[in-house]
Amino acid sequence: MSDLLRWSPFERRSPFEMMEPLRRLFEGESEKSMIRVEEEVKDNVLTIRAELPGIDPEKDVEISVSEGQLHIRGERREESEQKEKGTYRSEFRYGSFYRSVPLPKGIKDGDITATYKDGVLEVKAPVPQPAAEEEPQKIQITRG
Repeated sequence: MSDLLRWSPFERRSPFEMMEPLRRLFEGESEKSMIRVEEEVKDNVLTIRAELPGIDPEKDVEISVSEGQLHIRGERREESEQKEKGTYRSEFRYGSFYRSVPLPKGIKDGDITATYKDGVLEVKAPVPQPAAEEEPQKIQITRG
């Protein structure tokens, strides 16, 4: 019987290997899995950070804006191999991801910028200042 087919509950495995099924359960292996993002408005600039490790942003990610929403979509491909004393393990994952984030009113598409560094996609957009509310004008009522 091959080593690849034999399993023993007493076999020593790394904690990371044992956690893999749980990671798959909680992260989801769906075709359109969600991207984790954080949003922040500071000094009138909206910053959206998306966690996208291990991708090539020029090939694998598309950012667009429509109907007041920022759309981030892409595809991920990961492969790993482990060769140890008489054993071989290969694993690959691939699939598409998508996230839509509502934008404040008045953001202009041309003002939005995006950068990618250390596995984090950062999208920035200046937030327009709301117009100052005018004092209500009193309307005089005349008898007719």
